[in-house]
Amino acid sequence: MDKNTGDINILAIESSCDETSASIVANGKVLNNIVATQKVHEKYGGVIPELASRAHQQNIVPVVDQALKEAGMDKKDLNAVAFTRGPGLLGALLVGTSFAKAFALGMNIPLIEVNHMQAHILAHFIEGKTPSFPFLCLTVSGGHTQIVLVKSHLEMEVIGKTLDDAVGEAFDKTAKLLGLPYPGGPLVDKYAQQGNPNAYSFPMAEIKGYDYSFSGIKTAILYFLREQKKANENFIEENMNDICASIQHTFIAMLLQKLKKAANKHKIRHIAIAGGVSANSGLRASLQELAKKHSWEVYIPDFQYCTDNAGMIAMAAHFKYLAGDFTSQTVSPMPRMSF
Repeated sequence: MDKNTGDINILAIESSCDETSASIVANGKVLNNIVATQKVHEKYGGVIPELASRAHQQNIVPVVDQALKEAGMDKKDLNAVAFTRGPGLLGALLVGTSFAKAFALGMNIPLIEVNHMQAHILAHFIEGKTPSFPFLCLTVSGGHTQIVLVKSHLEMEVIGKTLDDAVGEAFDKTAKLLGLPYPGGPLVDKYAQQGNPNAYSFPMAEIKGYDYSFSGIKTAILYFLREQKKANENFIEENMNDICASIQHTFIAMLLQKLKKAANKHKIRHIAIAGGVSANSGLRASLQELAKKHSWEVYIPDFQYCTDNAGMIAMAAHFKYLAGDFTSQTVSPMPRMSF
């Protein structure tokens, strides 16, 4: 492929947290999605920023090289290079940003900065059924919980968000209370599939509008487990499935309660979910069930595009390229980047 033939070939890089990823998008089609996962954090029970940065430095050249080779392209075929500017860990973002800037400068091609959370939403346009505008997207991850009104590929408005913990963080911290290894969210989901979601009840926060709060329920779970273990020191081990099912059921009920409220208020029937927690089987099933009751059209990305990945960065970059939305060599990471 030659960049003088009218093709739009973009290299995209994602390095916001603990996944080093590269992807090639050609004329709006994502050709690959190379991801190097960092296993080093597991023994620490969470992501260590300094270790993440070092791993990104080791992984970024190999994943970019693999992405180009799998796409059958030379770096001379590229029209632009895109990268995650934020939000994310500063050190991790610096690696991806610096690499992209150097690559763009060396190849004399434009730079495209991408908002990580917007990219999660635009993952719905990579393949399969795509949502119609306007639609609502529930973005749920370890760092964010938002309800976003999506008006176009590049126009989005956050109408609801968490006031404290993100739901992914709540899943992981709850898993830690249960003695489960990091990352605990997927393990809670695994045990929940075998349990009774109505075995135990936990109080849901009452927050006005479409905002969320997960700090209170996290504390309630801590006290609940403490009391139960006083009576039976093996309570968690003996009831793991039911505990996980009940906790997951409550988190999902909280998420969908506000999503339903927003959909009714804005009279929107096209509903999407995005972000790492959108891979949760309970959330997917509950959303589909709610969709049947309210005649919603539901959109759920393929599993590989739920967690952090460069495929979604590539898709976002394609739309920004078409809009002529480029950035300069003076750009720097924004760890707390908002919409």
